[in-house]
Amino acid sequence: MKPILVPTDFSDSAENAAWYALHIARYMKTNIELCHAFLVPAEYSMAGQAAFPAYDYSTLKAETSAQLVDLARKLDEKNHTAASKYSFHPGIKCVSEAGVVPEIVGKLVEENPKQLVVLGMSDIGATAKFILGSSSRNLIEKGGFPLLLIPSGFAFNEVRKIAFATDLRAEDIKVLHSLAGFARYFDAEIVVTHVSDEKRQSNKHLKREDEFLSNITSKVDYDKIFFRRINNSRVSEGLDWLSSHGHIDILVMIHRPLGFLDRLFKGSYTKNQADHINIPLLVFPEGLHPLF
Repeated sequence: MKPILVPTDFSDSAENAAWYALHIARYMKTNIELCHAFLVPAEYSMAGQAAFPAYDYSTLKAETSAQLVDLARKLDEKNHTAASKYSFHPGIKCVSEAGVVPEIVGKLVEENPKQLVVLGMSDIGATAKFILGSSSRNLIEKGGFPLLLIPSGFAFNEVRKIAFATDLRAEDIKVLHSLAGFARYFDAEIVVTHVSDEKRQSNKHLKREDEFLSNITSKVDYDKIFFRRINNSRVSEGLDWLSSHGHIDILVMIHRPLGFLDRLFKGSYTKNQADHINIPLLVFPEGLHPLF
């Protein structure tokens, strides 16, 4: 199994995400890789004089590398404290490079294709900030890798139930197959979830639902998959209810350009879901298969 990549800006939220990733790594019997992207300020002059001193690449790299080593040491100390509960002890690697987050993460994932990336979300409007921020939006749209977002302060719990949100597209079966590989590490249930207003359900829609479930049975080799229909005319409200009341440990969605995830995170949908999501959100790019 490839190492889990954890971008960090050394914030409390990022450290919490790294600790969550370390728990995940124990179950998956893999290592984690902490990475930090730093910018080298360009020196420019004003009236013939330098306005700001220029930091050279080696100085910044040394400073951020030292911060990464400190974070790795802190995580490793906590890891050893809890090691008696687990049979596998993940290693921690550190990478510090000049550039922007999507560029550095993309480079590292290119070296290890289909690598899981774990990222922390900040406190207020977390999902909105992440989804709409230029760097992080780029990670989702062009990353080509699964991205696990951890709410600030979220404490790791055993992953026992994973909800997979779908609009019943045939291609979702491939991603569900990959998700089953992930769920096996935790022996977790997968709840295939479809949000639909029963007042608008037609025989054609119900037939499509039956065909989707039939494809799951025949194409996905995992015996802990269940189906749940949530009656709501608004997808974001249905998933918000599920994450708050469904005893779900991870919510999984597929990102499609101008598709399901984009519709969910537009306008009031963005604010609605971002203000209430309180569990990890795993985003798969469309068609990523196989994975785990």
